[in-house]
Amino acid sequence: MNENENPSLLLVDDDITFCTVLSKALERRGFSVSVAHSVETAIPLAKTNPPEYAVADLKMDGASGLELVRTLHELDPNTRIVMLTGYASIATAVEAIKLGATQYLAKPANADEIVAAFAHAADASKPIQVQPTKIDALEWEHIQRVLRENDNNISATARALNMHRRTLQRKLSKPPSRPE
Repeated sequence: MNENENPSLLLVDDDITFCTVLSKALERRGFSVSVAHSVETAIPLAKTNPPEYAVADLKMDGASGLELVRTLHELDPNTRIVMLTGYASIATAVEAIKLGATQYLAKPANADEIVAAFAHAADASKPIQVQPTKIDALEWEHIQRVLRENDNNISATARALNMHRRTLQRKLSKPPSRPE
């Protein structure tokens, strides 16, 4: 890496808004960010220019983020990879670490937490911190996924969730609170 170059970071998440906000925040913190919205589009980017850092979502349309972790680790074992997920569990944390992730964070995670995770990645003596996702956040993410699967059709989503349409609308009007 040239002294004048910012470290390269590959950000992979199927939530376009999240990627836009996080990529800008990471650029402000000195990273040169490349963004992909699926594992299938991220792998060619990584093969062309293996990143020094990567942030990958676990659950995306198409292949799992675990597949991306495996590929990134095979391309360059020194890549520091942070796995993000809204479905935190010990089992997926262990699997991600076995495949080459250096840290595992539960969503919602901000840029400062991600940068701190990269910094702690070098310290293997620290235990993995898996913060269980709150129930309302899990419900919110599940509703959002089903809503996307139904092309943002409220009535179809309510039927798929076996929920009254007005109840669904009320839940959609109140996103879950961020953890303190």
